[in-house]
Amino acid sequence: MAASAHTEGQFDVVIAGGGLVGGSLAIALAQTDCRIALIEAVPPDSDQQPSFDDRTLALARGSCRILEQLGVWERIVDSVCAINRIHVSQQGKFGTAVIDAAEQGIAQLGFVIKSRVLGQAIWGVMRELPNVEVLCPARVTATSLADGVRHVELDADGSQQVLQTRLLVVADGARSRLRGALGIDAEERDYEQVAVVANIQIDKSLAGHMAYERFTSQGPLAILPGAEGRYTLVLARNAASVSEVMGMSDAELIELVQSLFGFRLGRIRQIGQRQAYPLYLVTADAVTTDRAVLIGNAANGLHPVAAQGFNLGLRDAASLAELIADARRDSVAADMGVAELVQAYADWRQEDQQRVVQFTDRLIRLFGVPGMTAAAARGLSLAAFDVLPAAKRELARQTMGLSGRMTRLARGLPL
Repeated sequence: MAASAHTEGQFDVVIAGGGLVGGSLAIALAQTDCRIALIEAVPPDSDQQPSFDDRTLALARGSCRILEQLGVWERIVDSVCAINRIHVSQQGKFGTAVIDAAEQGIAQLGFVIKSRVLGQAIWGVMRELPNVEVLCPARVTATSLADGVRHVELDADGSQQVLQTRLLVVADGARSRLRGALGIDAEERDYEQVAVVANIQIDKSLAGHMAYERFTSQGPLAILPGAEGRYTLVLARNAASVSEVMGMSDAELIELVQSLFGFRLGRIRQIGQRQAYPLYLVTADAVTTDRAVLIGNAANGLHPVAAQGFNLGLRDAASLAELIADARRDSVAADMGVAELVQAYADWRQEDQQRVVQFTDRLIRLFGVPGMTAAAARGLSLAAFDVLPAAKRELARQTMGLSGRMTRLARGLPL
């Protein structure tokens, strides 16, 4: 495909935000002849880069296929740990549910990886792409429309620049400033919880690579599999009590987790450095406006229960990339920001985004209802779900990112 002509500072697509989702979109669009600019405020190797920290991600099966098509998977395959089973329960109450990869006729439900490892791999691929111009450190300060072109004003390490683009993609996170600058409001719901994240060492091998999700009175507790007895703990606590948890000695925190989770995995021997992250739901009132679209957490910032946030954002990126690639195939001079393409993105993503937002939010609300009656009802629901193969199959497909309209990348096909 012949490259189209450009002048300096003019791009087909400008991506604001070089985190996991924005970087993935840049790689996907590099398969087209588009000229792409990616703007990121914090260098990827900085300790201050919030997208590439030590949090653990659970990669859905569909996300793994997308990353494979982007050339990222081969760089991380030696660093992932498989999830073959997911075990869901309530603390001290009856009723459990297990989703098993073997029952679904597949080898794995997904994989676990550190955000930092995935981020470095994405940037490693992106740096090798000739049609992606990376501006970092740089920050978008303003944007406006004029003559059918979106102007993007930047502060690039103290130097002021203005880019022109047919389409601006906002991927700067749940607390996006650019979203507001575009006139798009967002609803924010504070869950009044904080996630305490730490690596733990357990003296018993995690049989079958099982991930655990246990609901407690203060919020969910997740233990995700890792290598050589090292796993990741994600403990949600009421915001009012998190300072107490963060101030505990390692022995005290281990005792707390052990009391909540039990000894199914044996005894926790060590716990690493802990980090705390406030939990809230952010949903944008719209995911598009004139010559601009929102993807990833800028569109929907989720509670980490069920580990759907990055997977949803990656599907945003894959969908948008496919629409742009199709438009370029129809015409090299295709306008990336034309209203029909922007609306097609909104229409495609609406059902998936709403379903995942509602699913995660309802889980938190359902398991947050106090009282024995509510606990008994939840236990019955878990027990019923556990013996309904059709329900398991549908939930497994949703959490693996294999339901609804799938992108070519998620089907293992190139753009």
